[in-house]
Amino acid sequence: MNLPVNLSPKKRVLTCLISLMASSLSNFVMAADLVGDANKGASKVSLCAGCHAIPGYRSSVPEIYTIPMIGGQSAAYLVSALQAYKKGERKHPTMRGIAGSLSDQDMVDIAAYYAGQSASSKPNYLK
Repeated sequence: MNLPVNLSPKKRVLTCLISLMASSLSNFVMAADLVGDANKGASKVSLCAGCHAIPGYRSSVPEIYTIPMIGGQSAAYLVSALQAYKKGERKHPTMRGIAGSLSDQDMVDIAAYYAGQSASSKPNYLK
């Protein structure tokens, strides 16, 4: 963003904050218009299950990451995280690649699927 040089530091910060908030709001509104379908999400989680369905799994490339179990997590949080990986705001390289391949509808479907999971959920053999 190119700001006029004659803006005071306070106005520059305020302008940047407003721009950031507007950008975040547009992402939220875009995702809010979509409705997740857990049944469709169940058929889209094969890449997710390779790491997120293994209790205590840790990845060591390029750093050591503890991979969270995401079943039962809030759908809104999962969509937000996937969007952040896709934009590069979160830095895990594998997640960046996977999220980059997902459409917004894929994200809300996957989030709906995982949000509906619990310890007593039946295994998904399509994973």
